[in-house]
Amino acid sequence: MTEVEQRAERALARVPGYVWDGVTLPVPVEDIADSVFGLLIRDVEDMAAAPGAPDLGPDGSLSGLLLPDRGELWVNAVEAGQWPGRRRFTIGHELGHWCMHRSDHVATIYCRSSSVDPQAERPERPVPEQEADAFAAAILMPAALMREHYAECRRAFPGSACFPELCRRFGASKAAMGRRLHAVI
Repeated sequence: MTEVEQRAERALARVPGYVWDGVTLPVPVEDIADSVFGLLIRDVEDMAAAPGAPDLGPDGSLSGLLLPDRGELWVNAVEAGQWPGRRRFTIGHELGHWCMHRSDHVATIYCRSSSVDPQAERPERPVPEQEADAFAAAILMPAALMREHYAECRRAFPGSACFPELCRRFGASKAAMGRRLHAVI
């Protein structure tokens, strides 16, 4: 088990039963960010308005933004409306930055759309971005629950019907689910 996976498991172990019972899906990542880590989640139409947001140019966009000094996590509302699974992944990704990288004394940690899009083919990304992705996957799709639901799903939904069922249960995109299955099964 990787260090990032262990950190995600420790974060989930901190979640009180009234927030999440450890088995009900999908994992309530927004409630965890709020109740356990005290982060305010804002769905924002104009991510460029965030303090410390980089100049993105005409074709650029941000999926998420962590403002550690303010305890705020900003999520691109347009993307969130189009892809709820991606919104969940973005929250998990930014929570990963909160748990692993906020001590780097950076006022703002931002993630371009392409860096949290599990479907995008992209060049090698910085290690903190890779770690935040792995943390998000481990929070949203805990390994033990993945194995349990995968086995159950294979029995109940033979063939290709299992995969979309797992995506539905975990509230995950197909790309994120595919990567997570390869990592834990």
